[in-house]
Amino acid sequence: MKKISGLPSIILFALFTSGLLAQQNDFVKGYLERLENSKEYLILVAEMMPEELYKYKATPESMSFAEHLMHISWAMDWHSQSLMGGREARDWNTDTELKVDDKSKKEMIATIDKIFDKTKAFISSFDLERLDERLDYFGLDRTKRQVLLLLSDHITHHRAQMLVYLRLNGLKPPRYVLYQ
Repeated sequence: MKKISGLPSIILFALFTSGLLAQQNDFVKGYLERLENSKEYLILVAEMMPEELYKYKATPESMSFAEHLMHISWAMDWHSQSLMGGREARDWNTDTELKVDDKSKKEMIATIDKIFDKTKAFISSFDLERLDERLDYFGLDRTKRQVLLLLSDHITHHRAQMLVYLRLNGLKPPRYVLYQ
């Protein structure tokens, strides 16, 4: 009799958790679509700026166009691979893969393309049950789901500055791409 009375609890638990997993899966599917659209739009922006203007800064203390682009790649790598994935963070002082250094425009675009794909692959294989894990995000208690949303905001923040740089140089940015 005890086996039968436990069955409803097991069924309810399975129904409840399967619903949560479906919602988390929907979140990840939507996030990956948004990330792909963001990648495509960012690459359009990066391609539009002439290479000789990649060092352009709106003010002396601002990041250059190229620095914004590579900063996005650094942040994507850190948020996904280190913060969410537990890999040791890259050393900013010695790691040059995600820095401007002497990279050409073509090399920087290839780098950001690769990092977007690496980030999407990481998120695609991320254990959905871990999305609600909490971690310290610059002194704030955040879930890993929130970290993904913060990453999207961060990409948008720096891309928006790059769009302004295009306009400040007399270039009309590419048409906005929805859902990113």
